[in-house]
Amino acid sequence: MSLSHEAPLLADTDGVLKLAAQSMFDTFARTAMGMMVVDRSHRIVWISEGYKRFLPALGHEESDFVGRRVEEVVPNTLMAQVIDSGQPILVDLLTNQAGTFLVSRLPLRNEAGEVIGALGLVLLDHPETTMQPLIAKFSRLQRELDDARQQLAAQRRPKYTVASFIGASPVAMEVKRQARRVAQTDSTVLLLGETGTGKELLAHAIHAASARAGRSFVGVNIAAVPDTLLEAEFFGVAPGAYTGADRKGREGKFKLADGGTLFLDEIGDMPLALQAKLLRVLQDQEVEPLGSNQVQRIDVRIIAATSRDLPAMVTAGTFRADLYYRLNVLPIRLPALRERMADLEALVEALADDIARRSGLPHKGLSAEALEMLGRHAWPGNIRELRNVLEQATLMTDDLVLGVEHFRGMVPDDAPPPRAPAVVSPPTANAEAAPPPPGVAAIMPLPQAIAALELQAIRDALAATGGNKLAASRLLGISRATLYEKLPLLDR
Repeated sequence: MSLSHEAPLLADTDGVLKLAAQSMFDTFARTAMGMMVVDRSHRIVWISEGYKRFLPALGHEESDFVGRRVEEVVPNTLMAQVIDSGQPILVDLLTNQAGTFLVSRLPLRNEAGEVIGALGLVLLDHPETTMQPLIAKFSRLQRELDDARQQLAAQRRPKYTVASFIGASPVAMEVKRQARRVAQTDSTVLLLGETGTGKELLAHAIHAASARAGRSFVGVNIAAVPDTLLEAEFFGVAPGAYTGADRKGREGKFKLADGGTLFLDEIGDMPLALQAKLLRVLQDQEVEPLGSNQVQRIDVRIIAATSRDLPAMVTAGTFRADLYYRLNVLPIRLPALRERMADLEALVEALADDIARRSGLPHKGLSAEALEMLGRHAWPGNIRELRNVLEQATLMTDDLVLGVEHFRGMVPDDAPPPRAPAVVSPPTANAEAAPPPPGVAAIMPLPQAIAALELQAIRDALAATGGNKLAASRLLGISRATLYEKLPLLDR
């Protein structure tokens, strides 16, 4: 009994659908400002009476419009895309010589569901006047998108090149040669050298000279990130991974550097627990965000840097041997400034130019005597210390030439003073008062003595912990942040 009722109902349904489709088509043809039908081959097979009024502005008549491929006669149309993809474009703005239009594009299918063409509707012309708020919002979003693209391009642009590594001494030229050579590969680079020798600059330079120069360069200073946050910083966080986590999640440094270069500064400060996870990422080129069970493939070139003795740390058990071997594929040692004093004048000139540009002050040169005095200093803080001294001297005077007097109190003269010839004079009745007892002249003011004692304690703690800043701060009984505040004083 139920079958006899279903057959008429099904027939009625098909009839209703056909009538509805015909009625909708007729309604669109009457109410839309223009309508066209395009076949599977992108050829226009029909246009409504309303659409014909756009033909003169398009430079056509109906006789040479219908039958041609739609992309040949309607500039900027996306009808072909709708036919090829089978996906509708419900609302869009179309602009060409006929004007600006609000349009809709729908694919047409046969009973088997195959795309046989597309229907294009001109819903509104001159929407810039009738839909001013929407058009204004669209224009603003477009400008913001363009600005964001420009900012992203600027961020991705390398800050330094190999030429930025100043110096023509043999050791400096060898560093540049090695940097250019390793830039041609995707292998991991390990930059070794004292603090302030230019490891971050060289990392940028290697990226700039590589095939990845157009992609992101992402740097992270491991020593500056709390141990509890390092894993999230590197691998990212899945949405809602823990209480307080961002609902949208957060991408880690590895994902941000995908396709580009990730610079791991102070790699020797990485906790042992995280070293194993880093090793796995380097081997598999996969990361798993915190709170996620999904593994993400990445393509990242690693450049690591450290001022610490990694082989000694491996022996002491504070750095994994397998990670060290994975990082130490292409090692480059950056020389200390005292090892390339032939570059001092060029470095001073380049730093003085940069200081002048940043401060807005005139460029200040150095006298020959001042340059000679700087050449006698050991520079334990290397180029970073040199810049600090030059910047202090520049900002503390209006003189355009910096002499020896401008650096007094900043740089000790490490050269022994010239020895005066011994002169034996007979005692006279008018002899000067006796010199102060031995040792009195060597006594320094109490605040200066306390500061020197504090710095020596920091040096001893860092030496005892192999440069581990967290362990040194605990040994000294101060916070890690306090230790970092005092570290620049060591370079003076």
